[in-house]
Amino acid sequence: MKLKLSRPIVFFDLETTGTNVSTDRIVEISLVKLMPNGEVKSKTRRINPQMPIPAEATAVHHITDADVADEPTFAQVANSLAQIMSGCDIAGFNSNRFDIPLLDQEFERAKVDFDFSKARFIDVQTIYHKKEPRTLVAAYRYYCGKNLEDAHSALADTTATMEVLLAQLEKYEDLPCDVAALSEYACNNRNVDLMGRLIFDEQGREIINFGKYKGKLAEEVLSKDPGYYSWIMNGDFPLNTKNAFTRIRLRCKK
Repeated sequence: MKLKLSRPIVFFDLETTGTNVSTDRIVEISLVKLMPNGEVKSKTRRINPQMPIPAEATAVHHITDADVADEPTFAQVANSLAQIMSGCDIAGFNSNRFDIPLLDQEFERAKVDFDFSKARFIDVQTIYHKKEPRTLVAAYRYYCGKNLEDAHSALADTTATMEVLLAQLEKYEDLPCDVAALSEYACNNRNVDLMGRLIFDEQGREIINFGKYKGKLAEEVLSKDPGYYSWIMNGDFPLNTKNAFTRIRLRCKK
């Protein structure tokens, strides 16, 4: 195996009620844990989202309300999931923009203190888009020479993501094999919050990365426009993003 691991790495994928990180819920999660010795452990779990699954979401992942009616809620399995991921690096496909922020929201709601800052993230989609812009199905066919059966089932997508990363390392001689360097390569920017609403500039300062203040120093905006902080706190933003703005605001008051 070309991937050099100093600790386990967990590949994971979510099937959800929708694409809103703040308000949608997980209906299925699959984790494939790759150990430094090459051993692979997997776990897939369906989740009762405690809300109706929209027809548009079911059309994608084929999971219905009836399928999850007798399944546990996320709060009931949150601690066991956190234990599986604890001490591991984390990888997925489009995970930096969607899966990780949504999973963080679910942990927050379940009051499970899982610290994502201790993990290094590898978003296989970022590597793919830098090398060969495509979808996961196309990536699997391109790198692994196989058709992805059961696409949009969590386990199939998660396993395919792991296989694609391992194939990418074999194909591209210039890709680093250690997780720290690979995580750096797979990041689009230096996110302050998981969603990338705030990013660090080259001087390590927090920069707003969306909306009317995009490109502006967060400290300056919060000092000159106090109402902006209230808008963030009352807006449809993940708790992780709100907490990042709060830390900056408190620092400004010192």
